[in-house]
Amino acid sequence: MTFFVYDGSFEGLLTAVFDVYVRRAEPARLVPAAGYQPDALGESTVVFTDETKANRVWRGLQKRISTAALVNVYACYLSELPEREELLLSFVRQVFAAPETAPGRVEENYGSPAVLRVAQLGRQLFREKHRFEAFVRFQQLRDGSFYATIDPDFNVLPLITAHFVQRYADQVWIIYDARRKYGVYYDKTEAREVRFDFAPPDQPAEDPGPVYDEQEELYQLLWRVYFQNVNIPARRNPKLHRRHVPIRYWKYLLEKQPRERPTGRKDD
Repeated sequence: MTFFVYDGSFEGLLTAVFDVYVRRAEPARLVPAAGYQPDALGESTVVFTDETKANRVWRGLQKRISTAALVNVYACYLSELPEREELLLSFVRQVFAAPETAPGRVEENYGSPAVLRVAQLGRQLFREKHRFEAFVRFQQLRDGSFYATIDPDFNVLPLITAHFVQRYADQVWIIYDARRKYGVYYDKTEAREVRFDFAPPDQPAEDPGPVYDEQEELYQLLWRVYFQNVNIPARRNPKLHRRHVPIRYWKYLLEKQPRERPTGRKDD
């Protein structure tokens, strides 16, 4: 067994696929460098990400499968599942091994566990993508920019960025993925990846003072009141509501948060 250790990026993964074919390695496994433990019974080789090699693999796939299948390949990578490399390598090998007269049949061969799983992950990830495009709620900071935190099961931030760039093109905003410790910052011109340095748990951070805009609490209150008043009790269908808005997404929705009792007011 030959282990191809890559840097964890999508381009690095495609480069690793290219190297597998060049070396005609069989059997072979693709493994991200983070957390990789050398196997005494296998040979390991370090893959250096090469954009030219990655593009050759990607163009080869473009010629042989549909755009939807290409999207599923990327979705499988973003799933971050431990078996994603094995699935993608198996899928790519089947695509390139198919006759050139009918290459598209591979993506419809659901009798193959790898092909079926890649298609399933594509559907799951894009379901997650559409939900976060609908459920992200921004809060205004004191500097006028807007901030939102997400914690998705899949790494959907690269997929939802274009949606928010188009929708909020005239605003400065940050969407931060708390699980993966990175975010996207948009400055009205371009969106780019950012990472924050937080204080270690054993070291209290310096108090920066109020972070959110003074009117933010009022906006949140008005938003909750709006949803409370547009609700029609006679048409409530909790089961259907939970199907379209699963409970695990409620933590992102201001209208789902309990309203705090106003300060400075005593009960009768």
